[in-house]
Amino acid sequence: MAASTKPVMIVGVDESEHSFYALEWTLDHFLVPSAPNPPFNLIIVHSKPIPVSSMGFTVPGVDIMSHVDADLKKIANRVVEKAKELCVSKSVTDATIEIVEGDARNVLCDAVERHHATILAVGSHGHGAIKRAVLGSVSDYVSHHAHCTVMIVKKPKGKHEGAHH
Repeated sequence: MAASTKPVMIVGVDESEHSFYALEWTLDHFLVPSAPNPPFNLIIVHSKPIPVSSMGFTVPGVDIMSHVDADLKKIANRVVEKAKELCVSKSVTDATIEIVEGDARNVLCDAVERHHATILAVGSHGHGAIKRAVLGSVSDYVSHHAHCTVMIVKKPKGKHEGAHH
């Protein structure tokens, strides 16, 4: 079976532990059991925020935007390295990792269209109602707007938080 005929699964990652839990869960449940012939082509997508240059504060002789952008690039590189390490540790060697500038909601929905993805997996941040109302939830948005099955991976409560045995 040619690799190009496999359905595409996209996993959205950011620097949060929730997104890496989602990536690990997806690898463990969909890809690792069937290695070396996984049922999906895995594409990991990180959306790198665009520095907001229209904020209107400028300091003569200081380019604040380049500092902000350098930080965002560092975060993006860290996310990509961590994602690669996780894949390698699970013996998944053919994942594609993309960094796309923009808002995560649009970036993930666009990636689904571009790759004709079958499944989009995202983590759930577990924000409280107020924070979610202010920030808007990426998982809520993609579940309504992505043209594919959306899997929201939730980290079990108490996991890695000193849960009593």
